[in-house]
Amino acid sequence: MAVAYFDCFAGAGGDMIVAALLDAGCDFASLRAWLAKLPLGEYSLACQPAQRGGITAVKFNVEVPHHDLDHQPQRRLGDCLSLIDQAGLAPRAADRARQVFTRLAQAEAKVHGCHVDQVHFHEVGAVDSIIDIVAACVALELLEVHRVYCSVIPVGSGTITCAHGVMPVPAPATAELLRGTKTRQGELLAEMTTPTAAAVLTTLAESFGPMPAMDLAAVGYGAGSRDNESLPNLLRVFVGDLSDSATADAVVELSANIDDSTGEVIGAAMDALLSAGCLDVWAGPIIMKKSRPAWQISALCEVGDAEAVERILFAETTTLGVRRRLCHRSKLHRTFQTVNTPYGPVRIKVASRGDQIVTASPEFVDCHKAAQTHHVPVREVLASAQAAHRREQHE
Repeated sequence: MAVAYFDCFAGAGGDMIVAALLDAGCDFASLRAWLAKLPLGEYSLACQPAQRGGITAVKFNVEVPHHDLDHQPQRRLGDCLSLIDQAGLAPRAADRARQVFTRLAQAEAKVHGCHVDQVHFHEVGAVDSIIDIVAACVALELLEVHRVYCSVIPVGSGTITCAHGVMPVPAPATAELLRGTKTRQGELLAEMTTPTAAAVLTTLAESFGPMPAMDLAAVGYGAGSRDNESLPNLLRVFVGDLSDSATADAVVELSANIDDSTGEVIGAAMDALLSAGCLDVWAGPIIMKKSRPAWQISALCEVGDAEAVERILFAETTTLGVRRRLCHRSKLHRTFQTVNTPYGPVRIKVASRGDQIVTASPEFVDCHKAAQTHHVPVREVLASAQAAHRREQHE
């Protein structure tokens, strides 16, 4: 499965995302042909080599005739979605682009206190920004990237001047887009991550943190417009495949020791954590200082969800502190197969490493339902499902 990891060590811009993907192997002619389907009027695209801090990169430019720059329409969300629909893009690329524009409209609506349909895209509604967003989604599709990951995002500091006047960095809409992700201020007195880049990365990336383990196929560098800083104005992307034999990723484990709660409270906290999307939740008895009996409750979650999980632990329990640690884990490849038994179809969860099946476990929910329907012990359905799976493997 192809994945892309964006290393935002110096920030990111929409053009830098596209440029990095071009440098990683996306074919410029193919990208330009797909973008030509957008009914945007007159513009031209340029893709050329650039140097930033001694590193060779790609610079991607969208050039609009000067007489059109001051007369671009004030586009709303519906206008941008209509452009995407008219272009007839590949389904996944179109869906990703729609998600980016929708998320951006939601952020702008939150900042300005209006409905998403009333939001006027200013800078992001211009031709170059629309091209940057759609081009990023099309480039990912041309590279056959299924999943996107991202580093912690630097935002910069100071102020910028935009359509609404002088704004702090990050601009309010950018800050709203970054809410719930991992960010840092960064080294520069400037805008390090633009609203367009924030919209693309926060919409498409599954998590923000360390790079997942992958079989690396390509590295691309996208150059920004500035070239007068000690930090190279580059965005780096790693493109590769997650291992077929055993996928790997990074997750966060959060734990808390609690010596003044009942079992019911611990149970309610576990339910809340699971409902929030934790990968796993568990609790067990421990002995704390002064030989006090206590509980330890732990949760496993994606890197980008750690803050939300921590808030739940503080809200649902009486703990005064939550520990967290980053865990790198290897995972067996998992698929589902359905087998026919005398009690009906049952799903089997098959875990494999390469071509070798390591475990095959009947789904208990299916077996329990079949056992109730046929008035037999659930262990009989489990055994029947296991036997059916073994027969299929030998046939």
